[in-house]
Amino acid sequence: MAEHGHGHGHAVSADADRRYLTGALALIVGFMAIEVVIGVIAQSLALISDAGHMLTDAAAILFALIAMRIAARPPQGGFTYGLKRAEIVSAQVNGITLLLLSAYFIYEGIRRLIVPPEVEGLFVVITGLAGIAVNLLATWLLRKADRSSLNVEGAYQHILNDLFAFIATTVAGLVVWLTGWARADAVAALVVAALMLKAGWGLVRDAGRVFMEAAPAGMNPAEIGRKAADLKDVVEVHDLHIWEVTSGYVALSAHILVSPGADCHAVRVAAERLVHDEYGIEHTTMQVDHASPELLKIGQTEAHCADSHGPAY
Repeated sequence: MAEHGHGHGHAVSADADRRYLTGALALIVGFMAIEVVIGVIAQSLALISDAGHMLTDAAAILFALIAMRIAARPPQGGFTYGLKRAEIVSAQVNGITLLLLSAYFIYEGIRRLIVPPEVEGLFVVITGLAGIAVNLLATWLLRKADRSSLNVEGAYQHILNDLFAFIATTVAGLVVWLTGWARADAVAALVVAALMLKAGWGLVRDAGRVFMEAAPAGMNPAEIGRKAADLKDVVEVHDLHIWEVTSGYVALSAHILVSPGADCHAVRVAAERLVHDEYGIEHTTMQVDHASPELLKIGQTEAHCADSHGPAY
């Protein structure tokens, strides 16, 4: 006897308010154009690196907006989950972009440490202070969006790192302006690159877990399997799979064997309640069957299914 239960808790980032992202995008694009001009005039790598980062900020927000619209489309044809994973593609692109930018600015920063150019410190300070104000506002807007989405979190990390970059740039500009030590600009660029590297790796790692259909970070499938196996009348749990369709949308499937004569429906309900109440998993597909007499023999260790995947509990 096989029974299937489905809980449809599709917590995706479509709930994030597009107005916040659009407002942040307008701020970033407008200020970026001004910063490129001033960076060239002042010959400041820190400012130009900030402008380059802001370009990726704008792209990150744009990708996030596009991905949100694509992910909101209903399932159809062969896309039985819809296109929700488009948001993870966006997050992965944002992470890779941060990694590539960090590599470039590390190279340029080291080169300018060796041969420092003349930097107009006052221009850098003024632009940096303005950049801090713009990025504070953009960060505030994105914090109001639904950051449970890895897609929105990717855009947020871009903006947050740019805020840190402007702080470092402003400090460097002050040092150059007050002391004449031009290498401070390159040091600031290296600090920004390190922050980009950290944020980029985090996004690539988290998006990679979703693409590889790993269980969400911090969720232990073995623990869930053991707890399900401890439920009343359950003999064995196998073919247990837990994965994320997209950020915030966790799915689980399992094959549960129960004692002959036990109520399969009641066991399935108890298992669904367990994973929902203790682990927040709302989308489940569970097949519940009566165990064969052979499986119940003392010392029997074979799984019910000859081709079962993964350990049995």
